[in-house]
Amino acid sequence: MARLKLGMVGGGQGAFIGAVHRIASRIDDRFELVAGALSSDPDRASASASELSIAQDRSYASFIDMAKAEATRPDGIDVVSIVTPNHMHAAPVIAFLEAGIHVICDKPLCTTEEEEAAIAEAVDASSAKFILTHNYTGYPLIRHAREMVARGDLGKIRVVQAEYAQDWLTEPLEQTGQKQASWRTDPARAGGGGAIGDIGTHAFNLLSFVTGLRTEALTADLQSFGEGRAVDDNAHIMLRLAKGARGMLWASQVAVGQENALRLRIFGEKGGLAWQQENPNRMKLSLYGEPTRTLTRGGPGFDERSGDWTRIPPGHPEGYLEGFANIYSDAADLISGAADGSLLPGIEAGLDGMWFIRACIASSKADGSWIKRDFKK
Repeated sequence: MARLKLGMVGGGQGAFIGAVHRIASRIDDRFELVAGALSSDPDRASASASELSIAQDRSYASFIDMAKAEATRPDGIDVVSIVTPNHMHAAPVIAFLEAGIHVICDKPLCTTEEEEAAIAEAVDASSAKFILTHNYTGYPLIRHAREMVARGDLGKIRVVQAEYAQDWLTEPLEQTGQKQASWRTDPARAGGGGAIGDIGTHAFNLLSFVTGLRTEALTADLQSFGEGRAVDDNAHIMLRLAKGARGMLWASQVAVGQENALRLRIFGEKGGLAWQQENPNRMKLSLYGEPTRTLTRGGPGFDERSGDWTRIPPGHPEGYLEGFANIYSDAADLISGAADGSLLPGIEAGLDGMWFIRACIASSKADGSWIKRDFKK
């Protein structure tokens, strides 16, 4: 297939997630990066473009200029990746959707209810596609787990346990000027949530993606253990899920010894599954009354579509970048009309994540009161 022409907003020199998006977009050779507004600083934007072999006439000082120019070029971009800090998601997302350009946006969706409503309206009004990069849904065994739950292999789901623990903010790193810590702990740039927005939304999205169950209410206890920290760095959350299921979610960035410990456990009437992101090529399956077995990525019993989700034989590790690449390749299929994008997170996942952040903050402020979700909104 012909490569899709990709643009990028954010992700210039010193950025972490922009490089991840660029690698993921190239793994299956489905995209070519040709344009960018890589920084709000014109000099840094120009220098970043040069490093990435983007022609200077397609390096833009603003995303507004980029959206207008690329929409009118005969060789303009097909899709744009938004990889800015959270508070800079809404405006470029809306600008490119209005220009008829497909959008791949990093999570969470945005920072305010007003932005959330404006994005949802823009998605609804545009013919362009919108994809949100909850990249952990791209892991092959996570997709296999989703298929198992949907088939009823575990029976009716009773209990879901999700957690995402890190230790990188154990000390007040943001006070040193470290770039990632500075914006992720700044309420004006990250939004009201700290750990719940940065990593809690991943755990929340993952449990919803695999089980197919929406959260009807939650109660949360948020803490800020870092000295002077204005956002939460630890959260304990209980969930009431659809069909009577119950869940618990722990998100922490002050859990010493934990690096990127995203874990998911699902228990039904007939069996249970357990998966860890740091060892993503193996998953435990326990059927009641039978010995626990280990499922491997691409191994016996793996989903018949495994060839769509994996690239190398079982036993050779695949992980974070390959899972991210599945999101990009699925996005390419959706944009080109080769698939329906049924496994891709979109605006609904974004709205769910925004409700999760707001509900956690509201519950914690109200001493753990249960916050119900109004699905009519």
